[in-house]
This record gives sequence, C-alpha cells and structure tokens, in this order.
Amino acid sequence: MNRTRLKSVRASYPTAAFVFFLFGNCAFGTPASIDLPGDRAYPESLSSSKDGTLYVGNMTDGGVVRVRPNGEPQRWIKPGAFGSASILGVLVDEPSNTLWVCSNVLSSVGEKVPGAESALIGFDLRTGSGKVRASFPGKHNFCNDMAIGADRSVYVTNSDAPQILKLPRGGKQLQVWFNDPSLQPAPNGFGLDGIAFGGDGNLYFNTFDAAGLYRIKMQQGKAGKFTKLNPSRKLAQTDALRPMGKNVFLLIEGDGRLDTMTINDDDAIIATLKDGYVTPTGVTRVGDVAWVCEGQLDFLSDSAKKPRLPFKLYSVALPK
Repeated sequence: MNRTRLKSVRASYPTAAFVFFLFGNCAFGTPASIDLPGDRAYPESLSSSKDGTLYVGNMTDGGVVRVRPNGEPQRWIKPGAFGSASILGVLVDEPSNTLWVCSNVLSSVGEKVPGAESALIGFDLRTGSGKVRASFPGKHNFCNDMAIGADRSVYVTNSDAPQILKLPRGGKQLQVWFNDPSLQPAPNGFGLDGIAFGGDGNLYFNTFDAAGLYRIKMQQGKAGKFTKLNPSRKLAQTDALRPMGKNVFLLIEGDGRLDTMTINDDDAIIATLKDGYVTPTGVTRVGDVAWVCEGQLDFLSDSAKKPRLPFKLYSVALPK
C-alpha cells in the first residue's frame, strides 16, 4: 500500500503498545463496548440520534453500520449507495431527517470502492435512501467532517485545502465559505478536521497534523473574526470535535485520547477522560455517555500487520 499517500489519510497515527479500558466506567445498563461487523470495518467517524441509535461509517469498504439501542449492529447503508465511496465523517441531522456523510475516493491507498470524487451526501435517516449529493468544487478536496448551523446549513471541512465549505439549507451545491492560506496543509499532509458549533453560536474546528484549535465568529451566516485558541497543554493529532455543553466539547486526539475541551475566552482547557485507545477517530454523545470508535488506520499502511479484531466502539461515562 502507498505509504506516502496514506499519510494524507491519517497515516501518522501511532500504534499503542497496549489498550486499557476501565469497564466499570460506563453508565448503568450501557455496554462497555460494541463489536462492529467485518474484519475491514475501519471506522473513521460516528454519530447518534436522540434515541441513542449509533451510525458508524466504514472508511475502507464504504457504507454505514447502524446500531439501535440494545440492538445488534447492522450493515444499513450498503457500500456504493447513491454514488458513495469510502465513508469518513458521519453526522445525524434529525430536524431534516438526514444522515450526512463525507464520501472520498481512496484508490491511491488501495481502496477500490467505486464512486465520484469528494462529496457531501445526505441519506434519509429513516429509510437510508439517498437524498442529496453535493460534490466538492476545485481540485484539492478531501471531505472530512461537518456541523449544522443555526440556519440549518451544513458546514464541511476540507482536509486537502484550508477551507470550510457550506451547503445552504435545501441547496445542492457546496460553496467555499471560509478560506485562510495560513491553514494550508503540508504536501501529503492532513489539514482541517473536526468541526462543531458552540453554545455561543460560533464555529470551532481543529487541524490534524498541526493539532491547532480555532474559532470563527459567526456574523449573520458569514465568517467573521478568525482566532487561534490557546490549549492548556500540547495536543497531538486533534480529530473529531462534538459539542457537549454551552462552552464544552468532546475532542479526540489521534494518538490515543478522549478529552473535554472547555472554552474560556481564547483559551481551551483540555482534560483527558480516557487514554490508551488504538488510533481513536470519532466520538459522539448519547446522554451521559460518550461513544468512541477506534479506527486502527495505521494498520492500513502495512498488509503484514493485522488490526485487532473485532473493531469496536467503546463507552465512557461523562462527568456530571
């Protein structure tokens, strides 16, 4: 497999020497973990609906697995459905009855799921049928993750360019909403990644390789002041970002940690909830529990090494 190109698909993830999970550290009645089907599940992102249903994308083979509360994981959206390819970001949007996914063609690293180039795709949340497909404009594109704004527009990070794109409510074409050359990723590198709106109405995002944290002030739907935040400690491979409270977020660090990030003016106070994951890639909140997926993406770069099976989702009790 092409090691150089894989770096742009998070190949810099290290492999943990061991993984330790405190199985008592989850809410009563919540399983400590959920096994994902298949030996090529490679989850890059997950999301959840209010009833606790989990939706997990497959980065290698494509498609989406759905896990109903107290139910078994099921392959729900088939690989290649509605022109989708490898699935990265996944986000539930219940008001519009949509499951949004980031679809990318990863043929350069040996993944051969057919499909067009990078696109944001919306599936019906009840039936799984395709609803909307919006391709990325330009030549340097990698659809990573998304967030829903107060105006119900979808905001999407482009990891191959210093851009956030926007799909207006009811729209079918992505438009570049934010662009800043200072965020340009290095050649074969990985740039903008996690994205989420805060309780203050502003948009927060991070960069993977540079492990930077940022805020964009929202001004009537337009991008206002752009601020780099000051983390309370050094971060590594900042990844998924999900809102947890008024000024608190869940944050994944690709080198093994689930954190909380609390915003205080231009400072970001980081507290680790759980460490020791093997290349975590995504997180979602269900009540007082966070669900974390282990991507194990570093194993993609070496066919002689096998991922630890089965791929799993892990639950972590959230602080009150």
